Amino acid sequence: MPKNKGKGGKNRKRGKNENESEKRELVFKEDGQEYASVTKMLGNGWVEVQCCDGEKRMAHIRGAFRKKVWITQGDLVLLGLRDFQDNKADVILKYTPDEARMLKSYGELPENIKINETQLGGDDSDDAVDVEFDIDEI
Repeated sequence: MPKNKGKGGKNRKRGKNENESEKRELVFKEDGQEYASVTKMLGNGWVEVQCCDGEKRMAHIRGAFRKKVWITQGDLVLLGLRDFQDNKADVILKYTPDEARMLKSYGELPENIKINETQLGGDDSDDAVDVEFDIDEI
């Protein structure tokens, strides 16, 4: 039997989250990059995003993000646009809600973009269902 010479397995790595406390510098978009909001999770590392330039694109979550940074519907991300495919992009960075609010206050984001607001479900109806219960009859 070989001796274990390491300091532990994946459970040791899973327990620490040291980078949560430190504040990172706000990253602005450059040439070939675009801000986008995640509209739909497609699976297998792909998401559907609504870009700030008005286009809907499919974006690929790069390997370094896959299990370290969880991207969900409604998140604001920074995309790296592809030169050879206009309808596809790569997720470079996920913004926290605080960073997204700062970007909006700096005027980097358009006013119509929603920050971390998820709409689960397929229907967009605002029908309220009124249900009344008579406890005396029960």
